[in-house]
Amino acid sequence: MALYAIADTHLSFGTNKPMDSFSGWNDYVNRLKNNWNKLIDENDTVVIAGDISWAMNLDEAKADFEFLNDLNGTKIIGKGNHDYWWTTLTKMNAFLEENGFNSIKFLFNNSYDVEGVSVCGSRGWFFDSEEAHDEKILAREVNRIKTSIESSSCDEKIVFLHYPPVTTQNSCDEILGLLKEKGIKKCYYGHLHGEAAKYALNETVEGINFELISADNLKFIPKLIKR
Repeated sequence: MALYAIADTHLSFGTNKPMDSFSGWNDYVNRLKNNWNKLIDENDTVVIAGDISWAMNLDEAKADFEFLNDLNGTKIIGKGNHDYWWTTLTKMNAFLEENGFNSIKFLFNNSYDVEGVSVCGSRGWFFDSEEAHDEKILAREVNRIKTSIESSSCDEKIVFLHYPPVTTQNSCDEILGLLKEKGIKKCYYGHLHGEAAKYALNETVEGINFELISADNLKFIPKLIKR
């Protein structure tokens, strides 16, 4: 039994938006599937930190969820900035049940205990967000991360976000401050790809170890977090 993580799978079985044309993304679906099933067994858990699918709604996302459900292990899914299919937790859980997707769970104002640690997180907030900067949106995301952390029961809490709370050029002080306040020591994030990955911080900042886990950055191999 082990805990792994990856972000930005960008699946598009139900839409016509494959990532293969981008540098480093050639044959990415088969690479992800093969690497995943070689590494992960049925007792393992994998957190996917956002940008799961290019689908615009749950109907379009069905084929992508079929792909994920068939991969080994339990999957805990968080929201990314391109997950336009994301809706209420009630509707998403009903979607899982209706389609028999029994190996998938959503990380949304909640947490999960895995291998003696609590998996916490949310989408987060970032300076290049496609949404206009809005203090209300930022406050909502901070509150969601707080709610997730406070719902956890393990002494060690690991936070998984889609947006990086801190880069070489910017930081979201509100989220960084919350992580410090709650005693978080490890935070994993996605979102940064290609040239943008040069702005990623894979180091300790303010006592918190940050690490980029976007799929292309990991060569489509889920990262071991806890065994």
